[in-house]
Amino acid sequence: MKIWQFTEQAYYPAFEVPGAMRVTLPQHHCEPQEAGRLLNRYLDEYMLADELGLNIMVNEHHAAATCMSTSCMTTLAILARQTSKARLLALGIPLANRSNPLRVAEEIAMVDCISGGRLEVGFVKGAAYELFMSNRQPTGFMDRFWEAHDLIIEALTNQGDNFTWEGEHFHYRTASLWPRPIQQPHPPLWMTASSASSARQYGRRGDVCATFLSGAVASSVFAGYREAFVEAHGHQPGQDKLAYLALVACADDRETAFKRAEAMKSYFTTAARLDPQFRNPLGFNPVEANIRMLQAGANAMRPRMRNGKPLPVDGSIEEYMDAGLFFVGTPDDVYEQLVRFHAETGGVGNLLMMGQAGELDHKDTADNLTLVAREVAPRLAELPDMPLEVRYEAVG
Repeated sequence: MKIWQFTEQAYYPAFEVPGAMRVTLPQHHCEPQEAGRLLNRYLDEYMLADELGLNIMVNEHHAAATCMSTSCMTTLAILARQTSKARLLALGIPLANRSNPLRVAEEIAMVDCISGGRLEVGFVKGAAYELFMSNRQPTGFMDRFWEAHDLIIEALTNQGDNFTWEGEHFHYRTASLWPRPIQQPHPPLWMTASSASSARQYGRRGDVCATFLSGAVASSVFAGYREAFVEAHGHQPGQDKLAYLALVACADDRETAFKRAEAMKSYFTTAARLDPQFRNPLGFNPVEANIRMLQAGANAMRPRMRNGKPLPVDGSIEEYMDAGLFFVGTPDDVYEQLVRFHAETGGVGNLLMMGQAGELDHKDTADNLTLVAREVAPRLAELPDMPLEVRYEAVG
């Protein structure tokens, strides 16, 4: 199992402001010098991850105090120059919100060249509320996504003459990518899934499939991916094709680890603070997804604990651990929890670790990353692939 350090780079001084943390939060609550200090601090922690032998993941969101990273590729361009070993993952780029996919391809190629070929790229649908900043129509959203996806791949892989593109959503008289990426035919591709049905389409394609904070649902997501991968490619995927995102709070003793987890917990409580009119714009989700949500009721999107009950937003650290969203304790504790999760899901090759979240300060973050890198990562790297029979037992 490989470990990727990830932080949403929050402006946590705004967490004390009442109300929503996204879209409607007035920007006068942001003090620019403090934002700059925090952004540079997060870059320092990413550079520490590189020194420790961890990989790096960056995401992006917009109009949100919970995430100041407004461009994956801007952050990764900095890190491509300032790091030397880590793989650099953009997870992800919300394609359908982009007005110029060819510009996205240019940024990918440029960062891959600067990094010496260490870039990995994830294309994502993005958050529903971000439609209101990009001014895109929610209907036909995924048609736009896939056309942008195909155009970017065509630009990255083209080694012949320049080409034209006349699609439904995008039109280019000439497409010429300078520079081209080092990694051929293109940097590794990642996608995100929250259900077995969405994972299946990525299994057919052979892209890396990541699921975020999905707890028990991860087993069915991975099973759907494996099933489709075998149908399309004739063999089982390696565990490096599967990834899971969760928070990790590690310390030399459990008391300190739980204090760190409490500081990180505001990631969950602030992420839930969004005005209802921005949660599910008409046409953004497939009809079948909306039907499932209506049938399941108010707790449809909440992760489940082992007893089947929905996880409360204000649940205890132990409840978040039980749901598979948090791994907390000494290095031995965290290792054992991850080994258990690895077995329960039939095997996962990548841990997308939020080693910093919420209000966890720099000192605690640095110690957290150091302990994981030195005492947990080497043991996880030796985990073998799960036997096939265990993979299928994991989904019951």
